Formats: sequence, C-alpha cells, structure tokens
Amino acid sequence: MSIVDGVRKGVIAGLIGSLVMAPALSAKPFARVAGFAALWQDPNAFAERESEQDKREREQEKLDREQEARDREQEKKDREQERIDRMQELYDDGREALDEDKYQQAAEKFSALVQMNGSQTDAALYWKAYAENRQGKRDTALATIAELKRRYPQSRWKRDGEALEIEVRNRSSHPVKIGEVENDDDLFSLAFQGLMNNDSAVGIRKAEEILNGSASPKRKSKVLFVVAQNGSPQAQELMGKIAQGQSNPELQRKAVEQLGIFGGSRAANILATVYTNSNDPGVKRAVIQSYMISGNKEKLFELAKGEKDDNLKRDAIQKLGLTGGVNELQQLYQADASAAARREILQAFFLAGDSEKMVQAAQGEKDLELRRVAIRNLGLMGKSDVLQSIYVKETDRSLKEEVLNAYFISGNAHALVVAAKSEKDPDLRKRAVEKLSLMNSKEGSEYLMELLNK
Repeated sequence: MSIVDGVRKGVIAGLIGSLVMAPALSAKPFARVAGFAALWQDPNAFAERESEQDKREREQEKLDREQEARDREQEKKDREQERIDRMQELYDDGREALDEDKYQQAAEKFSALVQMNGSQTDAALYWKAYAENRQGKRDTALATIAELKRRYPQSRWKRDGEALEIEVRNRSSHPVKIGEVENDDDLFSLAFQGLMNNDSAVGIRKAEEILNGSASPKRKSKVLFVVAQNGSPQAQELMGKIAQGQSNPELQRKAVEQLGIFGGSRAANILATVYTNSNDPGVKRAVIQSYMISGNKEKLFELAKGEKDDNLKRDAIQKLGLTGGVNELQQLYQADASAAARREILQAFFLAGDSEKMVQAAQGEKDLELRRVAIRNLGLMGKSDVLQSIYVKETDRSLKEEVLNAYFISGNAHALVVAAKSEKDPDLRKRAVEKLSLMNSKEGSEYLMELLNK
C-alpha cells in the first residue's frame, strides 16, 4: 500500500471514528462521510463529481447573468417609460396653463420639455414661442421660432411657427400689456357661429384663415368645433384636410375626434384614409376612438384583426368591447390562438357585459391564466352562482383560490363562509377566513366568532 493510500484511509477512518464517538449526531453525517470515503477511494468518481458540480455552477452563473441582463433591460425600459410619461405630463401641464392664460407657467413647462429633447420638442418650441409672445417677450419668441425652423425644417409645426412669426413682427411696433387678451372668446364664438349659419362658404374661408394662423388654441378649437357641426360639403372637405394632416398634429387629432362625433357614416372613409396614411400612433388612437364614438364595429373589427402594432390592436379590441361588438369579438377569439390576444378579448367581453363568454372560458379554457381572468371578471360581474359551481367542481388549487378572490371582489361573504365551512384544504380555508376578516359582514363576523369559540 502506498503512502497516499495509507493517508487516505487514515483520514476516512478518523472521520468515521469521530462520528461514532458522537452519539447525538444523526445518521445523515454518516451518509455524507460514507459517500466522501467512496469518492476518495475512487479518484475518477471524485473527478467526475467535481466536473458535474463545476458544470452546474457554470450553468447557474449563466442563468444569473441572463437574469441580470433581463433586469437591466427592464430597468432601462422602465426609465424610458418614466421619461415618456414625464414629457407627456409637461406637455399637458403646459397646454393647460395656456388655456388658463398662465403664460409664464406655460413657457416654463415647455422650456423643460425642450430640454428633454424628446419626440414633442418641435411642438414644445412652438408653444414656448406662443407663450413668450403672449407675455410680450417678442425678441425671445422670435429666437424660439428660429430655433424651431432650424432644428425641425420638416416639422408640421413649422407652418404654425411661421404664422406666429408674422404676427410677432407685425406687432413689434404695437406693444401690448403682459397677459392682455385681444378679444372676448365668447363674443368671437357667437360671431363665428352666426357667420357659419348665415353664409357657410364665407365662414369656411374665415375658418381656414384662423386655423392656419396664430390664433389661440382655445379659439382654434372653437372654430373646429363649429365647422365640424356644419353639414355642408365645404365643411366636410375642410375637416378632411385637417384630419389628414394639413395642420399641426394637435389640430389633426382634434379634427379626427370631431369627425367621430359629428361626421356620421360620411366620415368613415376619411378616417380610414387618415389611419392608413398616418405614422403617428396618437393619430391612429384618435381614429380608433372616433370609430368607437360613432359605433363603427366593422372598422374596429378590421383593425383588431389586421393591426400589427400590439398596442393599437389592444386599443381596437377594447373599443370593440365598449361598442358591444360581441359577435366580432367571438370571431377574434376563435381566430387568434395567442394567450395575450385572448386575454385582451376576454377583457373586451367583460366591457361588453357578456357573462356567457366568461362562463365558457372559466369552465373550458385550457390556458389556466385565461381561466383566472374569466373567473376574476365573473366576480366583478356578480355571477356568484356560476362561481360556486366552478369552485365545487374545480380540482386546481390556484383556480379555487381565484374563485375565493372573486367572492371577495364581489362582496359575497355568504359564499366565503360556505367555502370555509366545507373546504378540506387547510390553506384554502385559511384564505377564505382571511378575506372574511377584511369584510364588514354580519354573517362573516358570526362565522369568525364561531371559530373563536371552538
């Protein structure tokens, strides 16, 4: 026997002997030492085990790195979404300040938006210049307009900026007081409405002049609102031009919305053209909104079926539910096999108030997550009798727990008491009791007292 073998056997014998002398130890350490001894006596087995351990560690390290990469990517997306939300907040706050004639505050909001250098920077530069002009800061306004034209020569806000520039230069020799309102907006609205009623052709020409000029946002909105209600071919033509992008994006979206409200069936073709030709998701969402307002299920169905953008597709499905397009939703559900799409369609069925589809999905859908969605919606719809039937027949624990959640959402303490009394699974029973403890229910309180008195 070699010296190495002698040392190996001596170490193993010593380990085993120390364990024998310690009667308080369990049998588990003996098994570990026995395994260790076997490995030591067989160096190849020891090497193989070490190799397997190294392999598992490398695989775990790889998984950890992949998870870290996913976490970093998600953090990046979250930060970008926060940035987008912040930019939209600044834009909305700035526009609100303009509507309230708070020009200094508006200029500050749009300046901050310009500094963020996002997709709305050209619009922010225009409104910043507009607010500066209203404060009487004409040189500053001209400089801001020049920046808009230099940085965004192809922007759809450039035309508005040029109109504002003409106004600023024309007024340079006629200073006005800060915050001064040129005319009474209510009086203007009455005058323009009267003009449209008396001579719509003249009114349309005046509307084009105002909409293409540097009038206040409120004034342009009022003009667009009056034109949209006029049934003349000229009015429809003007609304179509603006909706298809002749003016700035903000007015375009307003025109699309007004067509949905007042355009009727005649506006459907215009809106379809706008949707097809536009690359602006905001404009496309406005078209979808207009289809919903006008109750155009056919167009919403086409978009929900053919749109490639997931967000727009989701929006179309949701609006289809709000219009009560149950038959169209049923066709979509049967045609689209993806769980994500079916989830959105189930939510649309909920918006349409179709409990029958919820029952079918809760009882027969193969995807557990979709069944959970359906069960949750049945709770929101107050379908306790259906939920009780599902609870009794269901064997999946997670789905039974979802039914308990649905009872809680619908405020059905009686069903929770029945489940707690009959449930054999201690964890599910505990879940039912937990929910009862959060409800202000006489029957629930009596049952809780009954448990305390046992």
